[in-house]
Amino acid sequence: MNPRHLLQRAPLLLGALILAPAIVFAAGNERIQSFSQAKKILEREIYADHRVTLYCGAKFDERKRVELPAGFMTPKHAARAERVEWEHVVPAENFGRAFSEWREGAPACVDSRGRAYKGRRCAEKASAEFRRMESDLYNLYPAIGAVNAMRSNYRYALLPDVPPTFGSCAMKVARRRAEPPEEARGTIARSVLYMAASYPAYRLNDRDRKLFEAWNAAYPPDAWECRRAERIRRVQGNANDFAVEACRRAGFAP
Repeated sequence: MNPRHLLQRAPLLLGALILAPAIVFAAGNERIQSFSQAKKILEREIYADHRVTLYCGAKFDERKRVELPAGFMTPKHAARAERVEWEHVVPAENFGRAFSEWREGAPACVDSRGRAYKGRRCAEKASAEFRRMESDLYNLYPAIGAVNAMRSNYRYALLPDVPPTFGSCAMKVARRRAEPPEEARGTIARSVLYMAASYPAYRLNDRDRKLFEAWNAAYPPDAWECRRAERIRRVQGNANDFAVEACRRAGFAP
């Protein structure tokens, strides 16, 4: 191209660069500063009148004791099947690895014997952003402890050739993947998409994003999911826009 033409077009090219779309993140959790605080809020303010687990629909009481569904069984972690645990839908390790404190440690992460440490313990101590992500209520759900343990930090995926892992509960865990029951898929998708939209430390690859966008469209929320999202908004101070929009479409908007 003629250099004079380039010079004449320079203002337009500059304007295009200025107006080029940038990645914009929605507001995440800014109020809740620890996982222990988050669990207390969930138990006392969010789930007090709806004590039902995410994956298996099991009821639990105020002391977190589980009423296991008929036909439930677990191949591992039987002792943990008796209690509810708070499951990170996006596992803490999956976003924690983005933090240098998790990978490498930090000056603050030295124990009483002078030994340095890293991992989740260091990220909790030294990174305020990690603590906010770990404590985000939109990403936390009650799960039977054994199911939480076996799901580990595995990615969600479809496992059509795998039978249910927990007997009458349709959750599947195999080959380092986890397939949730259909009734949990939309809720999970809206939580994962929210986390990816709210925190630069968590990224979805294209394959996973397409899966969760499909689940979001295919599995609308029920009244409880929408009531839960509204309760969290009031406590935490920010909205999960994916849940808000899905609830509006389903006729459950507040």
